[in-house]
Amino acid sequence: MNLQHITQQTCQVAIEAGEFLRNEIRKLKSSDIEMKSFNNFVTYVDRESETRIMEQLSKILPGSGFIAEESPDLTSSELTWVIDPLDGTTNYIHGVPMYCVSIGLIQNDKVLAGIVYEVNLNECFYTWENAPSYKNGEQICVSKTPKVADSLFATGFPYHDYGRMEDYLDIFRHLMQHSRGIRRLGSAAADLAYVAAGRYDGFYEYGLSAWDVTAGVLLVKNAGGRVSDFSERENYIFGKEIIATNNSIYDEFKNLFTQWKNVSN
Repeated sequence: MNLQHITQQTCQVAIEAGEFLRNEIRKLKSSDIEMKSFNNFVTYVDRESETRIMEQLSKILPGSGFIAEESPDLTSSELTWVIDPLDGTTNYIHGVPMYCVSIGLIQNDKVLAGIVYEVNLNECFYTWENAPSYKNGEQICVSKTPKVADSLFATGFPYHDYGRMEDYLDIFRHLMQHSRGIRRLGSAAADLAYVAAGRYDGFYEYGLSAWDVTAGVLLVKNAGGRVSDFSERENYIFGKEIIATNNSIYDEFKNLFTQWKNVSN
């Protein structure tokens, strides 16, 4: 299996899906927006984008399975695509220019390839197993920032499951006071790609799904960064929580989650 070739083909699939998103935003009406759950939206654009992506990926790897946000009844197989056809739907429906197409390929629990296409800046981040991470053909790497005090972070907030919010906000407050700041883009896929590219020094969030993070975790790892869940385990794809940082600040940053134990429960 030629993962480099598969990744390059998948980049083109993501870019074509992004072009569809870009064109459809001009046509989107308020009546097209549905609420799946509180603050969790979907449109025909998400669904059509997902259908188009799956059709193309089935041609690249016939017989592969799918885990996809808008198709909960799909089944996985040994080789499985993990797809978010529009990461940042809330941004999209409000006209905020930050949303992505995210496509990962896993074999059992191992990530083989990851592609994140940020539509508005036309930036395609991609990597495959045992390869560097790239943006539009240029190799990228995580930052070399040595400590939390000099770092810029990204995070997000869950749509539900507010049981850990008090401790979570304590970490937010600490970083406000002891780092260069925190940003909230509204797309976990973009956040992880930006950590891989050295734009952010770290990212953390809980309440995420596999399609939010699968592509991005490989981008960060292959760019020289570190990824874990809040308890320093590797349950970050399906475990609904993630820390991703450069190699230098990981230990210092991870210790914040030890101090506020309820975040890691």
